[in-house]
Amino acid sequence: MDIHGKIKEIFDAQEFKSGFKKREFVVTTQEQYPQDIKLELYNDKCDMIDGHQKGEEVTVHFNLRGNEYNGRYFVNLNAWKIEKAEAQAKQGGGPSMPPPPPENDAAFDVPADDNNDDDLPF
Repeated sequence: MDIHGKIKEIFDAQEFKSGFKKREFVVTTQEQYPQDIKLELYNDKCDMIDGHQKGEEVTVHFNLRGNEYNGRYFVNLNAWKIEKAEAQAKQGGGPSMPPPPPENDAAFDVPADDNNDDDLPF
């Protein structure tokens, strides 16, 4: 899965006694109703966000993870790749639209007939 938007917040890394490391950041989508989406980076991926800054437009690729703990359910968005929007555009990322059809197509041209008083072509 991926999400496109601007980085709103980058939090400091959290390190736990077990050696597990986690870093969170927020991306604001650019839709009619923008959403603030919190994503997480784990262990060796925590440094991936260092090359980015607040306000930067990015595409984040992530996995959706869910788990249950003490009868409560949690959902995490585990980011695994962050791309600058400019870099993706240069690589030709994103869907491209086919060119519009020509406006004057010879197959649909109807010869004008000055002898008829009506507007019907037949």
